Amino acid sequence: MDAKKILFIAQEITPYLPESEIATICRNLPQGIQERGREIRTFMPKFGNINERRNQLHEVIRLSGMNLIIDDTDHPLIIKVASIQAARMQVYFIDNDDYFQRKSTIVDENGNEYEDNDERSIFYVRGVIETVKKLRWIPDVIHCHGWMSALTGLYIKRMYADDPCVRNAKIVYSVYNDDFKKPLAQSLADKLIIDQAQEADVENLRKDTSFVGLSKLAIDFADGVIQGSETIHPDIMKYIETKSDTPFLPYQSPETYMDEFNKFYDVVLESK
Repeated sequence: MDAKKILFIAQEITPYLPESEIATICRNLPQGIQERGREIRTFMPKFGNINERRNQLHEVIRLSGMNLIIDDTDHPLIIKVASIQAARMQVYFIDNDDYFQRKSTIVDENGNEYEDNDERSIFYVRGVIETVKKLRWIPDVIHCHGWMSALTGLYIKRMYADDPCVRNAKIVYSVYNDDFKKPLAQSLADKLIIDQAQEADVENLRKDTSFVGLSKLAIDFADGVIQGSETIHPDIMKYIETKSDTPFLPYQSPETYMDEFNKFYDVVLESK
């Protein structure tokens, strides 16, 4: 096995956010994969409820300063970094005042999902890719965790299809039971078309911007799919079963997932 480079795009990581299935896996997995001899980089959104002082986040000036245009509006990209000393790993944070300064993550204080979660997801995914390019770090596998990373495959294979830094990366998408209740904005498909998606790519998304619809899009553009939660939405499971050419790893217990994911990266790298 070559010491391949694995990029982790996480929706949440503990200790920066409270423990959850995704946050715990995304804290332990990068460390475990690094200890198994691979090179890693790890990203998450800099949600406004992350305590920057306690977690010793600081801005990386040389990586910040780019503007990303979403729906005709400029949004400055701010990159921060923190270290998990015990794991000997750094976590990069994607920040922006418009999208990530609120005092909660996906829902507001009343439990309602933010109207612009679609744009927050676009900004996060593009922000990660642009930062990886600035780092001049070329990943072999990009492992996405949580629906906020679901658009990664589409962007890599459309907007960044000619980019030497990411065009050859294999996309692994972990499907969790992290359902959101309110469908994303109906205008999401049009925003993706502006960013070089093709009409055929977003045809289903025009009809269904729910968690299931977004997950199906992620699966369409994945080179490998992992069942991240023990139970996932039955419609998503059925959809995965239709993708006979895409490598699939069923749910793995906390005791086994580290080695099984590590082996799965090689399976995906060797697939067409």
